[in-house]
Amino acid sequence: MTVDQSGTDHPGPTPNEHPSVEHPSVEHRRLAEAPGPDGPWRLWGPYLAGRQWGTVREDYSDSGDAWSSFSFEQAHRRAYRWGEDGLGGICDRYGFVNFGLALWNRHDPILKERLYGLTNDQGNHGEDVKEYWWPVDGTPTHSWMHWMYRYPQAEYPYRELREANAARGREQREFELADTGIMADDRFFDVHIRYAKAAPDDLCIEIEAVNHGPFAAPLDILPTVWLRNTWAWGGDDRRGDIALVDDLAVGDAAAVRIRHGMLGEYYLVGEGAPEVLFCDNETDAVALFGKTENLSPYPKDGINRRVVEGDADAVDPAGTGTKAAFWYRFGSVRPGASVTVRLRLSHMPPSLDTFGRGFDAVFADRREEADEFYSHVIHDALPDADKHVARRAYAGMLWNKQLYRYDVERWLASDPVSPASPAREEPGRRNTTWRHFSLADVISMPDEWEYPWFAAWDLAFHCIPLAHVDPEFAKEQLVLMCREWAMHPNGQLPAYEWEFGDVNPPVHAWAAWHVYRIDGYRDQDFLVRVFTKLLLNFSWWVNRKDSDGTGVFEGGFLGMDNIGFFNRSAPLPPGFRLEQSDATSWMAFYCQQMFKIAIELSRHDPAWQDCATKFLEHFLTISKAMNSFGSHNISLWHEGDGFFYDVLVRPDGTALPMRVRSMVGLLPILGATDVPAWVAEQCPDVTSRLRWLRKRRPELVEPVLSAGDGADGSRMLLSLVSPERLRRILERMFDPTEFLAPYGIRSLSKAEQTVSEDIDGRQVTMQYEPGESSTALFGGNSNWRGPVWFPVNVLLADKLRTYGRYFGDEFTIAIPTGSDNICTLEQAADVIDGGLTGLFRPVDGLRPADGKRIEGSPNPLWADHPSFYEYFDGDTGEGLGATHQTGWTGLVAHLHNPRLPMEPPHRSTGL
Repeated sequence: MTVDQSGTDHPGPTPNEHPSVEHPSVEHRRLAEAPGPDGPWRLWGPYLAGRQWGTVREDYSDSGDAWSSFSFEQAHRRAYRWGEDGLGGICDRYGFVNFGLALWNRHDPILKERLYGLTNDQGNHGEDVKEYWWPVDGTPTHSWMHWMYRYPQAEYPYRELREANAARGREQREFELADTGIMADDRFFDVHIRYAKAAPDDLCIEIEAVNHGPFAAPLDILPTVWLRNTWAWGGDDRRGDIALVDDLAVGDAAAVRIRHGMLGEYYLVGEGAPEVLFCDNETDAVALFGKTENLSPYPKDGINRRVVEGDADAVDPAGTGTKAAFWYRFGSVRPGASVTVRLRLSHMPPSLDTFGRGFDAVFADRREEADEFYSHVIHDALPDADKHVARRAYAGMLWNKQLYRYDVERWLASDPVSPASPAREEPGRRNTTWRHFSLADVISMPDEWEYPWFAAWDLAFHCIPLAHVDPEFAKEQLVLMCREWAMHPNGQLPAYEWEFGDVNPPVHAWAAWHVYRIDGYRDQDFLVRVFTKLLLNFSWWVNRKDSDGTGVFEGGFLGMDNIGFFNRSAPLPPGFRLEQSDATSWMAFYCQQMFKIAIELSRHDPAWQDCATKFLEHFLTISKAMNSFGSHNISLWHEGDGFFYDVLVRPDGTALPMRVRSMVGLLPILGATDVPAWVAEQCPDVTSRLRWLRKRRPELVEPVLSAGDGADGSRMLLSLVSPERLRRILERMFDPTEFLAPYGIRSLSKAEQTVSEDIDGRQVTMQYEPGESSTALFGGNSNWRGPVWFPVNVLLADKLRTYGRYFGDEFTIAIPTGSDNICTLEQAADVIDGGLTGLFRPVDGLRPADGKRIEGSPNPLWADHPSFYEYFDGDTGEGLGATHQTGWTGLVAHLHNPRLPMEPPHRSTGL
């Protein structure tokens, strides 16, 4: 049964009524009905951020210190400018109406309304939030959502966490919430919040709190609804309102009416007899800043003051405002017992049917439909443990869809009611050259707390697993980064909010190609939209990052933080330049992906062959430059070491290889792509140009490997490295004393215990660190000097399969290096993928990724909830950094899918 907006029961679709291949489940049909961002089923979702405080867009300071400009301690009293945050919350896709959870255990000094963590100055060095929660489940239209928060029953130890972490150095582990002892004996509530849509604009809500502790404990649950403050900044005086509904047609319930100029009228109804508290989503300027008067006598913290401090005058007795909470009080919840509250958000006024039997039917249906949907997404042959991890990964990906509002021009200029900040607009300050940037979109975030903002290369990786559950959203995300209100007019993609002008690796084309594959090789319009914009981005790379036209690139940061001896984004002394192995490899990789897209498009329009030949030749030029470049014939390849290095070129042209074996030297492997056999027949211009190059420029065509002349449909491979150099690199990569870790490929060779270089009189040193960074470089919040990182491992495995398809059984290596275990290159790729998936597979009952933290407890209350970490210890596999980064670590769900054919079944690849 399904329920319409009135709550009346009526027969609805069941899974068996939609057996078509095109829409194999009810949820697949919903996706077809709402393909774009404006689709009705996408109006409401988990778009409310887990953290808005401490973000760049809320920082209006002269110093640019976002963490201190808008701190956690201010968040419950100060109105946000660009967004909102909350626990397990939802909002409309414009962020006007927000719903979230507030809790009070009758010990905390403030309501638990948002997630807490430490700033860098407070001792944070892993970007780890000091809370425990999990996205449990969800469907891509958000017809079904389930989120769980673990709430301690004792007073939350804010002060202890700050003081203990401030006293620790970088060589010590962070002091976590469980280290305080507050979670001992399971003295916490698991608070589940579940949403089931009866219709696109009719949400049934259930909040269940389970006492897992040994003693009875009190709990106050305050489901809260509020309007984003759009009126206080001097640009738009219009505001909606929330008011108590007095004349209820149904007893044993409370209700508020929500009016908004764009969304219209909604009602939030709470079952039972909760007290409804009202205040305004306005800053308490008197308490925060010593002002004499507030804009509202009942500011944002009014509900907190009423509940925690007992101040009855802190809330509006008239029953109106822009923020309202339903106060459910449970004085004693017995051990093992649970309490449940139910609410409904819809356009329909409360009635006898609001919580009728149809309400429960909606939950039952949506749960069943979610199971049915994932039965088609997650391969049935997987072990149950892998299915569980994959479904949790998809849940995290979907819950990390956040509304992101940021208009840089407005932000730089300040609002009419705020004092201007000339310092923030000084040349060279943050994002001053990105005034065109203006987004108000639902975007896939790496994490809802540590990274409540997008990062360009993270997002590209997100789109791979997202394409398995919601290909239209994945495509929309890739296109969005290329739109004129995101991409810089010069063609640069925005890197991340802290510095849009920084440089992330160019993985967008690779992601677009794989999303196209996962979506069934059917949406050429999507490829055209992405490809044409990436032409601009490619030109930016060539013009800005190949300063002397040698074909060897100077990418800078490239997302790998502290992988070098020094900050590669920082300006070098005059006359110096750093020629980067990884930047050059990324550009070769970029060329190949653009070539691949161009030849695919040329099957439908021959004019695209011109682009294919352009990128083919550009790849060949870069390949030649990887070996020698410039007037001094300096090579990135070190023959003695059998490895690629960055090279520092001095003003006099002499070169100093940065001889540290890191991921930088492995990335040339990415420069490999196979050329489909049908190119010989269907792309005659490409074939003709290749013949011409072989005749006139044979030295340039060396990277084209073929099992024939390459023009008759035989196998061809474009490769940045020769088979001989590939073998030498792989011998290091699969050596356990160097790069091969139990759970993937390390970012720095384990053999590099300490390595030093004298750079023009300055001694620089780095060493293998399998875990968190011991330096403050890039804030010290991530480490590329030893740990395993999911995204680059996935890329390396992907390219080993490319080599494997070409060489077959003719190219084998020993894994581990020096052993008798001989593997093909495709089997070598399986070793990498197996290590990554092994992070989440229990060993002696425990997942390696959960390490020594409480998440690694064998207690089922912890063991049932996998966490997805930012990166992993190079020796043990323990998860590090952000604890909920189902962004790129959500790629594990993709790895659990059967590998897709390289071409649709009706095409022959000749491979």
